[in-house]
Amino acid sequence: MAKVRHRSGGEFWCPVTIRTPAGGGIRGGHHHSQSPESQFTHTPGLKVVYCSTPFNSKGLLISAIEDNDPVIFFEPKRCYRGPFYGDPHNVPTWKEHPEAEVPESYYKIPLGEARLAMEGHKCTVIAWGTMVHVAEQAIRNSGISCDLLDLQTLVPWDRDAVVKSIEKTGRCVVVHEAPKTSGFGAEMVASIQERCFYHLESPIERVTGWDTPFPHTTEWDYMPSPSRIAEAIQKTQEE
Repeated sequence: MAKVRHRSGGEFWCPVTIRTPAGGGIRGGHHHSQSPESQFTHTPGLKVVYCSTPFNSKGLLISAIEDNDPVIFFEPKRCYRGPFYGDPHNVPTWKEHPEAEVPESYYKIPLGEARLAMEGHKCTVIAWGTMVHVAEQAIRNSGISCDLLDLQTLVPWDRDAVVKSIEKTGRCVVVHEAPKTSGFGAEMVASIQERCFYHLESPIERVTGWDTPFPHTTEWDYMPSPSRIAEAIQKTQEE
């Protein structure tokens, strides 16, 4: 599917959207808790979306369905139940969350545009899926003023929004649930270094899952936590 438009010289299109649940936090064990987004971002011709809230789920899904290229649409399983802020003993629902209001009317969120979930000036935190909410809690716990960018689309990702934010803050933390090695965060860090080298005031930090199969009994030790993210944010301020 990814190559149809290119192989046909634009004569044929492949407007297919594949919805797939992903991520942990639901006691899914080794196989049902993985975050395989980087396997798909490495396939030219595919677009990759990773939603985080009911509101952006609808808007992004409509844009994906109407797109002429194939789209992999990741839905974080942990967020089916509500926003997850990193505390497995506190399970909020979407009832009172501002992003839970989903209009019945038609609306789209363009692919390739990040969402500014929090605004600050001392660090840029980039996340997607469940990690957007965990990062939000981490920022509040740290007490450090941060931009929080919900990437929403991984291919194509919003380089302009990321660069604009880092030019303002001078510091960056990338958070994702997938393992660190060859994770999509590595691609982002490389691109940020290329475009923002002279604006960075400290090394870019990554907070990710560990390079091991997703564990069942210790999944909360595997997933990035507010404390790990807050520690990374604090580290960027000390350089």
